[in-house]
Amino acid sequence: EDPQHDVTIAKAFAASKFEVTFDDWDACVSHGDCDPHISDGGFGRGDQPVINVTWQDARRYVTWLSAATGEPYRLLSEAEYEYAARAGTQTAYPWGNEIGTGNANCIGCGGRWNGKQPAPVGSFPPNRFGLYDMNGNVWEWVEDCAHGSYQGAASDGSPWATGGNCDSRVARGGTWNVLPASVRSGSRLLITSGSVYFNLGFRVGRSLIR
Repeated sequence: EDPQHDVTIAKAFAASKFEVTFDDWDACVSHGDCDPHISDGGFGRGDQPVINVTWQDARRYVTWLSAATGEPYRLLSEAEYEYAARAGTQTAYPWGNEIGTGNANCIGCGGRWNGKQPAPVGSFPPNRFGLYDMNGNVWEWVEDCAHGSYQGAASDGSPWATGGNCDSRVARGGTWNVLPASVRSGSRLLITSGSVYFNLGFRVGRSLIR
């Protein structure tokens, strides 16, 4: 997470209100564009966040969504994700510096799920930007290649897609089976892009063309 650096988001963008769900994924499957064999890990489908998807799976979904809607959907950059997660705050979490109770899904976060499994999207309060589960529930793939620090990172919010290790990518947001420290707005994880995990999904972003 170091060194801390200033970022000015250069281009307007939107982030999806919720994580991509199994309902969303299965819509792509029905059109023949996404893998029909993605496992829900026994947690259920419907409005559960899609899990067990690789970074390449996530990219395939946004490609399909863009073609289906005519809109420029994509994965968020790491900087965009943190900007959207913080929602104008500088505290550890968008609601403050303490995890509190019932604000997110993680081990020790309190509430019905409390580290037991992913929760249906939108089960916790949104942040100030109206976005749900930016902190906790499932890790979320972003576009950037893996870099061990922010040394040399772009300052305009664009994806960091050069240098580093592009066989691995970044995931943000934390997940249901980690401690509160890992669901902070600044927390990041580097994962091999072909990996699948029962606590790893994604959400979509969209460039706003003016």
